[in-house]
Amino acid sequence: MTKRRVVITGIGAITPYGVGASKLWNGVVNGQSAISKIENMGDMTGHSVLIAGEIKESTFNPVDYFEPKEARRLDKYLQYAIVAAKEAVEDSGIKNSDIDPFRFGVIVGSAAGGFNTIQKSYYDMMTKGPTKCSPFTIPMLITDMGAGKISIELGAKGVNKAVVSACATSAHCIGDAFRSIQYGDADAVVTGGSEAVICTIGLGSFTAAKTLSKRNDEPTKASRPYDKDRDGFVMSEGAGILVLEELEHAKKRGAKIYAEVIGYGQTGDAYDVVAPCPDGSSAAKAMEIALKDAGISSDDVDYINTHGTSTHLGDIAESMAISKVFGDKTVNKKLHVSSTKSATGHLLGASGAAESIICINAINNSIVPPSINLENQDEEVANLNYVANKAEKATVNIALTNSFGFGGHNAVLIFKKYE
Repeated sequence: MTKRRVVITGIGAITPYGVGASKLWNGVVNGQSAISKIENMGDMTGHSVLIAGEIKESTFNPVDYFEPKEARRLDKYLQYAIVAAKEAVEDSGIKNSDIDPFRFGVIVGSAAGGFNTIQKSYYDMMTKGPTKCSPFTIPMLITDMGAGKISIELGAKGVNKAVVSACATSAHCIGDAFRSIQYGDADAVVTGGSEAVICTIGLGSFTAAKTLSKRNDEPTKASRPYDKDRDGFVMSEGAGILVLEELEHAKKRGAKIYAEVIGYGQTGDAYDVVAPCPDGSSAAKAMEIALKDAGISSDDVDYINTHGTSTHLGDIAESMAISKVFGDKTVNKKLHVSSTKSATGHLLGASGAAESIICINAINNSIVPPSINLENQDEEVANLNYVANKAEKATVNIALTNSFGFGGHNAVLIFKKYE
């Protein structure tokens, strides 16, 4: 069977930089940190972590996008997913008249789903009684509802699901959307991820796990992948959504094409629920599978947007994996590598989609965004060209992005300049 070619025709995002994929790109390429003191949670008494990549209430007002009653029935993660999806679909120019609804799909996931809803509903039930929560609690909190709500909004009746694999969620969603189109199950798929866990249950539980940075006095310097002085990742929130489309279908309707999806690899560490496999072997294998799927060699890749969360074990393992797969190319500076989580923070289940959008922009703008806050490189990470602190002009024909999740989930996507 001949695999069909798959291209990206629309992108949308909401991040701490604001509403819009262009704001995400402008923030990271200019080395602007999106990390700040948390405002939306109110009283922070008892919390030792006071910073995050937060979408401020002054930046995003749900009633600007939804009727007030509808907004109350949507968890934040659903609001973000729908807003980003609408931007991506509008950007793509695709209309219902362009496509059979049963060949128009939605694959959008979330690592955590409606954490804000879980927290509020639990409080209401404990203080008022076991049934005194909103009747919309379940559809507000379950992780598949982003895909469900988007499909309803769009009238998309094709493949409809949510992949959930922690911080690899949206990369797996994009990969599965790619496969659905490749093998003829769909002609277009709206795909990506959304996350909103900056609340007591989210912040408190990640703090208890000792995974978060406590650099509260310097928020913009808190996320520092590969730096010797890093002390954990910084939680962030938002959504990234892409419209993937079969090439001939896109060409027939005269769509603009951002880039082509050419490779997808996935593996499992089978090692630990939180820590990555120390030698990076499973992550390396996922990259090798993606390269084989794309029909290219490691020499063809110009840029890697890493998972790069700013944790000691994760940064080391991933750098070792990249060094294993890409060999000498890493030490002679031909391969550009950067972690844009240094600027955005970690969007958890939405990170793979946001970073896919960044890769697509790197391809189209011939510029590699930097790893900011890299002031004193850790000797334990592999000797890679981490594009420290300032963007670099470079020809980027092929970009690869890594996403790894708790539970040992590894997903790798490869994008190519469309010609």
